[in-house]
Amino acid sequence: MVEVAPRIAVDEDVRFGRPVIKGSRVPVDTVVGKVASGLSIEEVAEEYGLEPEDVRAALRYAAAIVESEQIRAVR
Repeated sequence: MVEVAPRIAVDEDVRFGRPVIKGSRVPVDTVVGKVASGLSIEEVAEEYGLEPEDVRAALRYAAAIVESEQIRAVR
């Protein structure tokens, strides 16, 4: 298991190597998707047995990934 960001880890034997909340099998994209669908940080944490800080870490990680993308609009 490799910690790629605070509270976020990847392991080829867990969820096909997708980023998860460290110490769990909960994928980052699932957590972010639940917040995007309108659930509060506390609701997501409770639903998946996480700490609210785990949910915030998933959001920070997702934001950092999007920020690092090199996609540009071209005409």
